[in-house]
Amino acid sequence: MAGAVPSPKAGEAVATTNPFEFHVYGPRHLSSPSWWDLLRSSWKDPNYRRMAIACFIQGVYLLELDRQDKRDERTALAPRWWRHFMYRLAETLVDERDGSIYGAVLEWDRRALLSGYAPFRPAGAPAAVVALRGTLLSGATLRRDVTDDLRFLAWDSLKGSVRFAGALAALRGAARRYGGGAACVAGHSLGAGFALQVGKALAKEGVFVECHVFNPPSVSLATSLRGFAETAGEMWGRVRSWLPYVGSAAAAAAADAGGEAAAKTPSSGGTTAKWLPHLYINTNDYICCYYTDAAAGTATVTARGGAGGLARMMLVSKGPTKFLDAHGLQQWWADDVELQVALNHSKLIDRQLRSLYAPPPAAPPQM
Repeated sequence: MAGAVPSPKAGEAVATTNPFEFHVYGPRHLSSPSWWDLLRSSWKDPNYRRMAIACFIQGVYLLELDRQDKRDERTALAPRWWRHFMYRLAETLVDERDGSIYGAVLEWDRRALLSGYAPFRPAGAPAAVVALRGTLLSGATLRRDVTDDLRFLAWDSLKGSVRFAGALAALRGAARRYGGGAACVAGHSLGAGFALQVGKALAKEGVFVECHVFNPPSVSLATSLRGFAETAGEMWGRVRSWLPYVGSAAAAAAADAGGEAAAKTPSSGGTTAKWLPHLYINTNDYICCYYTDAAAGTATVTARGGAGGLARMMLVSKGPTKFLDAHGLQQWWADDVELQVALNHSKLIDRQLRSLYAPPPAAPPQM
């Protein structure tokens, strides 16, 4: 039989615990950085890195919920989600149309670190992280969130959104202050779509930042139509092979050889990708699961570390199976999540990032 909860005395305040408080909802076994991290940095552990960055994104979700619920500095839920890792809020990214917070720039907090008697940032810890949240199903920001969801669904791009411009400006500023190697962009769900696209935009400028995307959206009408066109093209190739060719046999052989060579030609002049985003996918989440579709025989580059492809993709091998949990952010800081590295070449990543690694156009002949 459960123990009875004592009734409060008259006039006595009742202490309540919010289910989203860090010590309730957050990871269980992550230690706070200390001087020991200077010698053996936890940030060198990819699991610690994944869990910490996922917590930063959760903090952005709570920034907006704190705003909606009018919580002050004393009662706010968000700060603990980055202060635990010795980071501070440097900037909030606000959608000026409705005042909602969709992102934040978090910087390594030297003052907090000095209070722990550690003089500098641990090896591998990013100097700044631009964290972007996904869709919140609440009245205060639902309209703008869903507008961007529909934008991606229709166009497979978020460039027309004011949030894209704001996130790109924040990331560019962080890279300028600390260098591209010390800056990071991360997002979940819709925020992952923004993170991937602003990271790519900066990579096109020659600035390569670390990028972590959790449950990135993979379903769009534009992608579906392109996939249909590719399938139609393959079917036509098969039909053409059945038809007798009228004309020069040599020309036909040359055409076939040229087509085969083009199909085998990699889209990168080099063998190492310069910008490799980290994707975290649960195959039970139908919003992001299409990233696991392999590109049939169209490997484009070889990623650092020996794995092929244009991205480092981690799949949940043991974790949530129901859709809402499979799409949730909490699984990525859970202690018991089991991941496996996806070694296949993703068709979506190949399509989205191919332009970054395409060989430069041939120089015009000198006249």
